[in-house]
Amino acid sequence: MQTPLELTFRHMDQDDALRALIETRVTQLDALFDGITSCHVTLQPGHNRHRQGNLYEVTIELRVPGTELVVHPTKGDVPAHEHPQVAIRDAFTAMERQLRAHKQRISGEVKQHEGMLQGRIAQIDHAADFGQIATTDNRLIYFHRNAVVDGDFDALSLRDPVELVVNSRDSAIGPQASTVRPIGAQEYEP
Repeated sequence: MQTPLELTFRHMDQDDALRALIETRVTQLDALFDGITSCHVTLQPGHNRHRQGNLYEVTIELRVPGTELVVHPTKGDVPAHEHPQVAIRDAFTAMERQLRAHKQRISGEVKQHEGMLQGRIAQIDHAADFGQIATTDNRLIYFHRNAVVDGDFDALSLRDPVELVVNSRDSAIGPQASTVRPIGAQEYEP
């Protein structure tokens, strides 16, 4: 880390054990991501509660090149946060998740979701209310009029590109689409 840890104990006395715990967790963050420029941690007791003790609140502000990652106190009552060590643990766990996500984003490791299955209308019978789609993975999938999004079945014709969702259970006539959506030729990726 380029600048030393800034640690604030607000509305409470400084505690060496809590300071050591926070410093250890910041060191772990620094080992997780090499580009941390600064870190500010604030620990404070929450508002007084009549039936139980104070809930501790932890705020972490972590600066990395190009952005700032922030963990705010947990909304709602988390009874375990009566113990400052638990509040610290939960806040740093949340920051680790944010830091890992940031690291994946900048390294290009963010998982890309596959697009929907696509195909072209291979057969259509408007009078019988069904058709078949030749998919990009070389299957022939049956579909009924009711599977077409927006009820646009009558507008479909041979070779029209579509996106579809195949029902996980095969019907008596083989694989069947549960959803069919017409797409433009520019969206079709064979």
